[in-house]
Amino acid sequence: MIRTGLAAALLVLAASGTSWGQSPLVAELEGFATRYHEDPPRLDRLREGLAQAVKADPRVENLVALARVCFIWGDIRAASRDQKLEAYDQGREAAKRAVELDPKNAAAHFWYGTNAGRWGQTKGVVRSLFLLPTVQEEIQAVLSLDPKFTAVYSLAGNVYYEVPGLLGGDLNKAEEMFRRGLELDPKFTSMRVGLAKTLVKRGRIAEARRELQAVLDEKEPRNPADWTVKDTRDARALLESIKGKP
Repeated sequence: MIRTGLAAALLVLAASGTSWGQSPLVAELEGFATRYHEDPPRLDRLREGLAQAVKADPRVENLVALARVCFIWGDIRAASRDQKLEAYDQGREAAKRAVELDPKNAAAHFWYGTNAGRWGQTKGVVRSLFLLPTVQEEIQAVLSLDPKFTAVYSLAGNVYYEVPGLLGGDLNKAEEMFRRGLELDPKFTSMRVGLAKTLVKRGRIAEARRELQAVLDEKEPRNPADWTVKDTRDARALLESIKGKP
């Protein structure tokens, strides 16, 4: 009943043309996106609330927040491949609408490209090649609008790493993107994991080990939730996979 009442109130305000400041849900997500490991079910409520907020008031900040929480939800809360695909698709569509409303919004472009990229990764690279130009275009848009938007270098690095060479994949460029991102923010631990994966693929095992150990030793990760739930897990798994390699 509380959720229904909130949705109704949002709809009434939107219909009356009332404007207000930043949505409380947007502000809540901003603070929670780096602490979601403390209360993962809260992501369910935030996703549902932001979806309702977008229906009532499809302003850019609400759409971008919905795209962001859909991505996190797909990574953390989805219990099946279909749930992941549905979440990333919802996020992709929300960010696309935000881009259409504000073509100069770097965050909108980033979450459009990120959700599209993760949808493709989940679906399978070969089965989602039609999305590759979109992801590449969104990366270039972010780099043009805000070269210091650190997270885009992680997205770009992963695209260059994941995509086959004949389709534009390039380990040299992947390494370059990850290193440029780490120059901007050395505490961006998922970027460091991406760099380590690239170094392993290039046969530079000792360098990869150093990067992975740096992830595990990081005392002040930029995103403590990602570090706790994803980055340390991935770092340990990758270290185990290269154990004993010269």
